[in-house]
Amino acid sequence: MPSTTEITVPQLARLVGLPNAPVIVDVRIEEDIAADPRLLPGAHLRKFQDVAAWGPGYAGNSVVVSCQKGLKLSQGVAAYLRHEGIDAQTLEGGFEAWRTAGELLVRTAKLPARDAKGRTVWVTRARPKIDRIACPWLIKRFVDPGAVFLFVAPSEVTAVAERFHATPFDIEGVFWSHRGDTCTFDTMLEELELKSDPLLRLARIVRGADNNKLDLTPQSAGLLAASLGLSRMYRDDLAQLDAALGLYDAFYRWCRDATAETHNWPSTKPSA
Repeated sequence: MPSTTEITVPQLARLVGLPNAPVIVDVRIEEDIAADPRLLPGAHLRKFQDVAAWGPGYAGNSVVVSCQKGLKLSQGVAAYLRHEGIDAQTLEGGFEAWRTAGELLVRTAKLPARDAKGRTVWVTRARPKIDRIACPWLIKRFVDPGAVFLFVAPSEVTAVAERFHATPFDIEGVFWSHRGDTCTFDTMLEELELKSDPLLRLARIVRGADNNKLDLTPQSAGLLAASLGLSRMYRDDLAQLDAALGLYDAFYRWCRDATAETHNWPSTKPSA
């Protein structure tokens, strides 16, 4: 049984991908990272010996600290954060326990370089509808919660990418884009190794809505309708993205937890 300052792998796995997920801080040493550079979803890589410098930046957040085995490094860092008034727990068993349990790990080899603030920066066409909302949702919830998304005129995506060191996505001729009959969301799942059953189920919904194959899943038409409605509610693309994150949160929770549930009215028969 974990202590009051530990969280188990199953407990943390239930929170990953949700808007209220804790911040995960990975403090493994360089040798352990070199042996397996994958990261827990959304994890921040930090040097344990510099916690006095970066620790206060997590004020106001709930933090889970993970090292290789959940022992001295994560215990020490979490204790320091708690001293700073930060709600901090350690992951029981650390990275090794998470990996052994078969939980999601993000492959980092293809991720773009981060900016001076440690954020990935992405650029795509303005006026997003499906893929250009689904992909930012995936990045924010499972890869880099602080990621920056730039929406620009279609003709300027490549030039903006070059001059602002941003990674283009969902345009023709780039790495992060459609491949055959799949869409950019599928490409990200493949390249980042984010292949859980709920995410793959969500990918089919997105693919059906984005590629006008509404018979692919019963939910695709609903996603398309809601997405087109949001695009007409907001002139500002970032405001639209913020509003649409909740829509994808709801679809993800349905994919993960509610596919077997049905609903009717009245929900129960009146008593005799």
